[in-house]
Amino acid sequence: MGTTLTERDILEQQSKLYKAMKDGDLGSLDELLHKDLLFVMPNGEVITKEIDLKTYREGALKIDELRPEVENLNIIDDLAVLTLTMELKGKFNNVPFEVTYRYIRFWKSFAEGIKVVGGSGIAI
Repeated sequence: MGTTLTERDILEQQSKLYKAMKDGDLGSLDELLHKDLLFVMPNGEVITKEIDLKTYREGALKIDELRPEVENLNIIDDLAVLTLTMELKGKFNNVPFEVTYRYIRFWKSFAEGIKVVGGSGIAI
């Protein structure tokens, strides 16, 4: 894969990410998230890839429903910036939740594939 990204590339990666999140698929999440990922959580906490994977590994986050809607997608050479809203239903530490978030996510093309390098989410 070259360094130039297409909208189709990013939307395919987004679909893989949604499925991995819903399924709690650690292998796919590990593949999709860059090792140096930084993500700002809705509470302001900054997490790394390892912290995110630990949440799934320990079973703290269970997603039952996930309904995303992409709002904007800008491609800048080998980087894509995407905004979306997502309705989520599930449990966090066995406490049910139903919330809508707005996310910004940054995807970057590498020799080994397209990976999330950063992002942030807020409740709306």
